[in-house]
This record gives sequence, structure tokens and C-alpha cells, in this order.
Amino acid sequence: MPVKKLKNFLDENHVRYVTIKHSSAFTAQEIAASAHVAGKELAKTVMIVVNGKMAMAVLPASYQIDFDVLKELLGTKNVTLASEFDFKNLFPDCELGAMPPFGNLYGMEVYAAESLNENEEIAFNAGSHTELIRLKYSDYKQLVQPKILKFSWKTVSFPHDPREKWEEE
Repeated sequence: MPVKKLKNFLDENHVRYVTIKHSSAFTAQEIAASAHVAGKELAKTVMIVVNGKMAMAVLPASYQIDFDVLKELLGTKNVTLASEFDFKNLFPDCELGAMPPFGNLYGMEVYAAESLNENEEIAFNAGSHTELIRLKYSDYKQLVQPKILKFSWKTVSFPHDPREKWEEE
């Protein structure tokens, strides 16, 4: 079941969404393949530390963060990848590494990759390693109000079973 806090928030805001159950998966690549979601539509949450404060960077699963660009855009030299130890207690209702990209529900800033704007819908971890939520990207932006920045680039190719029809990224 999705994180109760998230589901309540979406329901209270009358946002339509669907939950997608999939076999247990931990990497963005595994999740996309297991749930049959294109890498560009699977929004991964990467925990970062900006000037000593925890924040979320949200980007397509098939992309990576360019930390030099992000530092420049944020006007600071202090942006690093957070360790699991740094954030493991911040999401008590989520499995470690499966937090949804809703920093507003956890009191933190959210930076979303500009490339997500290309999607009508996005899917993301719903607090567990076996469930996603899919909703309109416009609803996500309205609810979270992330800072939209161009800080990532596509680097990952998602392998797939050639017998399946796969949406090009």
C-alpha cells in the first residue's frame, strides 16, 4: 500500500492516480523494467545535501545529476549526494530508498529536472520497493511546486526483453 501520508495528501487534493504493483526491485532500472514504465517517465528521488540541508532532486530514471551544473544553478559550492545514513530516519513511513518525490510532505526543498516537463505522466516509488504511483506531471508540479532546473542528462539505457513492445525513450 502506498505511503498513507502521500495517499491522503493526493486524495485531499482530488488528484487522480493509479498504483502499480511490481515485483521487488531496488534500482531505477529494475523498477522500470518490472513495472513496464519507460525510463523517462519513472521519476527517481535522489537525496542531496545543499548547504547542510537535506533536499530532493527528482529526475527521470534514465538520467544522472550533473552536480557541477546543480551547484552553479543553486549558487553554492555545497551540494553533495546524501548517504543513506543521512536520511534513513527522515522517512519513517517508507522503505529505505523508496521515498516518493514529495519533499513538501517531509519539510524539504525539491528540485525537479526540466526534462520531466516532457512527460504527460510520471510514476514514482510510493514508499516501498514493490509499488509505484502514476499521476499527471502537471498535478505533481502543482502539489509539490518544485524548483524546475536543467541539472541532469540521459546516461542510462534500459535493457528490456526484445519480445516485449518497449516505448522508446
